[in-house]
Amino acid sequence: MYGNRQLAYAPTPYIPRSTLSATINLDEEVKLSTTSAERDLYDSLAEIYSIVITLDALEKAYLKDSISEGDYTETCSRLLKQYKSNLANETVAREFGDLETFKREWDMECPRATERLRVGIPATVEQGPSHKPSQQGDSGTDATLVVNATENFITLLDAIRIGLVEKDTLHPLLVEIIQAANKVTDKEFESKGKIVQWLITLNQMRAAEKLTDDQAREFQFDMEQAYYGFKGTLKKD
Repeated sequence: MYGNRQLAYAPTPYIPRSTLSATINLDEEVKLSTTSAERDLYDSLAEIYSIVITLDALEKAYLKDSISEGDYTETCSRLLKQYKSNLANETVAREFGDLETFKREWDMECPRATERLRVGIPATVEQGPSHKPSQQGDSGTDATLVVNATENFITLLDAIRIGLVEKDTLHPLLVEIIQAANKVTDKEFESKGKIVQWLITLNQMRAAEKLTDDQAREFQFDMEQAYYGFKGTLKKD
């Protein structure tokens, strides 16, 4: 019945060809980049990824007392420095975007690393060491540490007064202040929290970025209050 019925199309016969070959070698490594610039970019992004993962594990270890404070501080400081160094490259920073975007893209859940990168300093610097600061018998806190902390406060305030309000100037000075103050006293003094808040603010800025006039005035006021609070704590001791 259907033997003489014409097909609506002319099927193309399959003719095997011995000359056909696969265009992709499944055993060959697939290259993500074709230029040295692309390779450097991907290497930097991969390093940032590993830094975030490692930092999160480090924070967990510190919270569990699985690592000494000294080792934690040294390792955390190094990871934070490496993170910032990678993002100092404009091409890498542009491709990276921001931490939240990067985490979403690579499906990362690293809350402890996220917080540490936001603050920008190790927990031992932010909160102070768990042990008591050095004391000298009944004479009170080591005078050398007090002098050092006081000088750090004065240096920062002088920098603000003469208009040195760039992030790369203020951030290191502020880190030195919190470190020096924590060596003197483990007590919370008035406006100490402001130091940490400004550390976070400055940490989010680019190196050459400056505080606005309003920010500079507010920063100076907060640091003066922190200085007075620090000196007030010493009088109570």
